[in-house]
Amino acid sequence: MRRWLSGPVLAVVVTLVGLIATGLTVAGLRAAQRASAERVMDQRAAMAKAAVLAETDRYRSLLAATAGGLTTDSAMTWEDFDAATATLDGAGLKGVASVAYVVPATDAQVPAVRKLWRARGSDGLVLRPVAGAAEHYFTIFTRGLRDDGSAAGLDLAGAAEPAEALVDARRMSTVTVSDTYVLLRDRHLPADRQQHSFVFAAPIWPRTADPAFRGWLVLGLRGQDFLSGVLSTVSQGQLDGELLASNDDGSRPAVARYSVPGRPDLERQSLLEVATDEWTLIVRADSRNLPGARSSLPTTVLLGGILLTLVVAGLVHVLATARARALARVRTATAELRRQAGLLGAVMTSIGDGVGVIDENGEFLLHNPAARKLLGVPEEPGDPGDWQQHYGLYRPDGRTPFPQDELPLIRALAGESSDGVELLVRNPGRPEGILLSVDGRPLDPSAGQRGAVAVFHDITELRRYENDLAVFAGVVAHDLKAPLARIRGHCEAVAESLADGDGDPQEWLTRAVLAVDRMGAMIDTLLAYTTARDAPLACVPVDLADLVRDVVQDRVGHLPAGERPDVLIAGLPMVAADPALLRHVLDNLIGNALKYVRRGAAARVEITASPASAGWTRVTIADRGIGIPDADKPAVFERFHRAHAGAGYAGTGLGLAICKRIVERHGGEIGVADNPGGGTRFHFTLALEEYAMKLKKSPVEDDDQTRARLERALAERAAMERTALPGLSALPSAAPSAGDPAGTRLRSPVPHHHTEEPE
Repeated sequence: MRRWLSGPVLAVVVTLVGLIATGLTVAGLRAAQRASAERVMDQRAAMAKAAVLAETDRYRSLLAATAGGLTTDSAMTWEDFDAATATLDGAGLKGVASVAYVVPATDAQVPAVRKLWRARGSDGLVLRPVAGAAEHYFTIFTRGLRDDGSAAGLDLAGAAEPAEALVDARRMSTVTVSDTYVLLRDRHLPADRQQHSFVFAAPIWPRTADPAFRGWLVLGLRGQDFLSGVLSTVSQGQLDGELLASNDDGSRPAVARYSVPGRPDLERQSLLEVATDEWTLIVRADSRNLPGARSSLPTTVLLGGILLTLVVAGLVHVLATARARALARVRTATAELRRQAGLLGAVMTSIGDGVGVIDENGEFLLHNPAARKLLGVPEEPGDPGDWQQHYGLYRPDGRTPFPQDELPLIRALAGESSDGVELLVRNPGRPEGILLSVDGRPLDPSAGQRGAVAVFHDITELRRYENDLAVFAGVVAHDLKAPLARIRGHCEAVAESLADGDGDPQEWLTRAVLAVDRMGAMIDTLLAYTTARDAPLACVPVDLADLVRDVVQDRVGHLPAGERPDVLIAGLPMVAADPALLRHVLDNLIGNALKYVRRGAAARVEITASPASAGWTRVTIADRGIGIPDADKPAVFERFHRAHAGAGYAGTGLGLAICKRIVERHGGEIGVADNPGGGTRFHFTLALEEYAMKLKKSPVEDDDQTRARLERALAERAAMERTALPGLSALPSAAPSAGDPAGTRLRSPVPHHHTEEPE
């Protein structure tokens, strides 16, 4: 009776399990279809975002390039403007209405401005100043790109949005974009034909030591025409689009909309950084119109699953008793095998080194998780001849492909063991490259088949530390040996002058102390560089404006009021950072901005902040200095690289490398670009205060000594720069004064030009 009941009961259980599995499979397929639609939506949204960003960046670049070309023309005429903007006609600028040359003028300057520009080709120019404006912004020359250009003489001060964009462009020396508004030239149109629009404004600053502002090149952009032109190409009839602007008053008006047939049930939003503003692009789609969202596969699987379940249930009912006995025997026979296999799997999963095993044909039998992580590619190629290209295997030089017949696994298949074979792995999963040491052995015959096993060790950090030690040895042998030789020479000169009884030893002692100072600064910089990697972060809320003002005061506070450089600090928020490390970054970047200026020119520095990604801010330090050659920009953050080593500016080449380490320790990014109008713009990102809890903080229990060493080195370096060198006050008439050039260099933390002291 019990044996008779076991078959039907088991068959019912199998039926229920089969139906549940079929239902779950169908649900999974439905979910996969939905996920496929989501992925396609992500791709379409990314394409739309990229297209909008590409177009706006193209407009900004073309405008900046055209404005840059006009900076060299000190007496621009209509012919010059016409020639400079002619290329914009055929550039296919979607939504762009016109381009205009705009100049500023006060009420008193209006007659002179009208007379000047009539003489330069603006025939019949009539200026129409807006009443009550402190400064007017007149269009002098215009070129229509989609229709006829607006009449010259319009005063853009009549609308607050373009006026604010012009003021910001002149102040920041960069291309800006206005808040949304209706173009002055469109305000006579019927309301249903008026569009929300923007203007891009590029300042025209001559590239001279003392530039005089000339005006702006302004591009008018109609929002609806722009969005329709972009999305009609990339949406493929599947995406609705909506473009929102972020105005200074906090409003987010809808600038333009683009619609396609369907009932949208998917939506994506993207933030777009356009010049100095931020737009929001919203795209929507009907998932039924997207590829991969609908198919007959779930229905087919449902019917096939039900049929297969019924067939299997019938077979189980027939074979239930025999199957139960067979399962019992299998469990007994395989229990020990499963235990050993589980133990082996746990061991292979737990070890940190990578392990790979192949059979005699080169097929992988085993790749533990550590090996997959080290190699960076989850898939395993079937042919050993594809290993080099598939995994990206190179010799340690990073350029020479690793020969197949020298690979440790191939050598092990031939019966040859190998130890410590170094190879570089670089592929999409490991774009930065990783250096591995590989040991290869033939597979033990007890395994029952021919094969090979290899063990991978990551030695990237080991080689990096070895390289650092080699570089440090070179610096100590070269840069520290020279000051020691000078100290010895100066001391011998002092000894000779004292032995002869004539001459003044003070000059030689001063030079010897200067050499000690340079050697001590080098040692402190090396200490800061090595400890910046591992010093623990103590992130707290930091008032960035107060910290910047404090650094600037330390840098220029000792100078007379008439000799202090022009430093602008604006819009700096509260951030979450380690104050000591952040101060070092600011001190180095601001010091460089004050240091690398043209001889005889006054330094000019702007320190501002703008929104980055959500929860982050972008800090920019712009100067009007000598700039950085394009060839040196990719390497300025590498250790011991100096862009102006031969131009008479002293330094160790470690300052920007330290800044990069500190910023990356905070989770941010640092970069450099040219400053429009001349000079350099360094920028780095920091987390805002309200996102402080999301930062990864390094443990501090065992790192107090390391942190103390870093802070002590930074403090000693700052104290040495702010004060005279110890020992000078003990010498007769050795106090630094304004009349002593050497003393001035010792007391000033940032002289205009750091040069080597004469010997």
